[in-house]
Amino acid sequence: MHEKFMREAIALAVENARNLWGGPFGAIVVKDAQVIARGANRVTATNDPTAHAEIVAIRAACQALGSFHLEGCEIYSSCEPCPMCLSAMYWAKIRGYYYGNTRFEAAGIGFDDAHIYQEVAKPVEERLILGARLLAEEAAEAFAEWMRSAAKVTY
Repeated sequence: MHEKFMREAIALAVENARNLWGGPFGAIVVKDAQVIARGANRVTATNDPTAHAEIVAIRAACQALGSFHLEGCEIYSSCEPCPMCLSAMYWAKIRGYYYGNTRFEAAGIGFDDAHIYQEVAKPVEERLILGARLLAEEAAEAFAEWMRSAAKVTY
């Protein structure tokens, strides 16, 4: 079954590359041996830097299942996920993922995310993108309000 699902993700990537709808990436979300959702890279088509194949597929799967968690689901992706996509998989509670191309192979065709892996590991004050804490006491009110709420949905 794994090969069947991987072939479908790869087919999405090939179609996307042929039609120039975005980068050469495709992904599917599977649960109980059934395809729940499909996604292809739509970054350039939608002017959305977060529209990676895995993110598109995760969003569609969440809509299809009516849940922000995808426990019991797996993702098949034509390429090893970038840091953003991998993080989204953790937030969605994906059980596992399978991929075709590596991030190093992706770098070889111009999709290099090594700098992001390096930046995330650095302390905030050493990153290339400026990060500074402001209004910490005022911001704490949102957390206090969250903690007081009996109706909150934890995730």
